[in-house]
Amino acid sequence: MNRTDQFQRKPGFIAALDQSGGSTPGTLARYGIPETAYQGDEAMYEHVHSMRIRILTAPAFSGQHILATILFQGTADRDVNGSPLPRWLWDELGILPILKVDIGLADAKDGMQFMLPIPDLDDTLAAARERGIFGTKMRSVIAGWSEDGIRALVDQQFDYACRISACGLVPIVEPEVSISCPEKQRCEERLVEEITSRLDALTGTTRVALKLTLPDIDNQYKDLIQHPRVVRVTALSGGYDQDQACRRLAANTGMIASFSRAFTEGLRVDQSDEEFNEILASSIRSIYAASIT
Repeated sequence: MNRTDQFQRKPGFIAALDQSGGSTPGTLARYGIPETAYQGDEAMYEHVHSMRIRILTAPAFSGQHILATILFQGTADRDVNGSPLPRWLWDELGILPILKVDIGLADAKDGMQFMLPIPDLDDTLAAARERGIFGTKMRSVIAGWSEDGIRALVDQQFDYACRISACGLVPIVEPEVSISCPEKQRCEERLVEEITSRLDALTGTTRVALKLTLPDIDNQYKDLIQHPRVVRVTALSGGYDQDQACRRLAANTGMIASFSRAFTEGLRVDQSDEEFNEILASSIRSIYAASIT
């Protein structure tokens, strides 16, 4: 089975370990490292990279249940046992490496947070392919209702996705609808329409994956899952705890998890390796079960 076939067909889920500058302090605090324990971004990223490497090298983290993992650039650039970390993930664990390529969000406008322009994207993609990266992920956020805003946000996502696909990588499009959005269901319905329109307009061999908020209406994304231009539809946890996220995911046939906060829930820096791995293994089993239901 080649890598694209595995991504499309193999049972499993995506472990999202791509926390950015804005979300990293919260991630570390939940892990047991408060902001008072470090000074500056460099020290912060060293702590979070150590957390990620501890997860990636834990016995429970394997291709048995995990299909792919999303990596932050600073983590993807590291080596494990003398090999580039992305190649090590695939060669040793059978896990597909995916790179977060967006550099953050612009300030909110009319309820939308667009991606900041991504500089030197072609160079980033070429270097990613050399290190064994399979695909990419980029996130923007819908926090309020705006028909024109949703259309423009989806257009930005797909414009980048087409460039990424042309470089030989599989793009994951992530137009997140905030779970606190006052008109979440209405935004999700409109989002499906806009995504479908862009999918129908794709040409050549371009195909994308989608990472979407767990919907208020079960199986809201059924038509997207079945669309011939979609490789896979994944779910972000979006602030739901692990139990809530798994229950919602299990109610949506054909979606698999791409959880971040819900995936690392309960992990602490002061845990013994045995305790750490037991909690991680339990989370992996729960999220996998919800993904294959």
